[in-house]
Amino acid sequence: TMPKEPAVLRQNILDTTAAILACGIDPKKCFLFRQSLVPEHTELAWILGCLTNVPRLLRLPQWKMKRASQKSEGTVGLLTYPVLQAADILLYKSTRVPVGEDQVLHLELAQDIAQHFNKKYGEFFPVPKAILSEL
Repeated sequence: TMPKEPAVLRQNILDTTAAILACGIDPKKCFLFRQSLVPEHTELAWILGCLTNVPRLLRLPQWKMKRASQKSEGTVGLLTYPVLQAADILLYKSTRVPVGEDQVLHLELAQDIAQHFNKKYGEFFPVPKAILSEL
């Protein structure tokens, strides 16, 4: 949600990929891809954003904290980031999502969005459940 220098962003992508591989993820057994190259993430985020009301997003604690830390009124990207996260989860019809305590409310938003979408258009998205880590 914050502007990054293109060179720094490219290096961050490479560093993250290296860290994933160093953790033992085997690319022969799973798919590794750069999410930003998959337009369906942002397309679904747009659709889901049209089903999500602004007051709900304004109540999220992360919005309030990050907006305060940016010493501004906040950006649209910051406000709608949880909808993009919901799209990231729902696009793959995820049923279980590992989250930390700080992301539980964002997952609850994804659950609500899935339920709202399903009620309006028919059963399509599973409602994802949290897998909480103690770490």
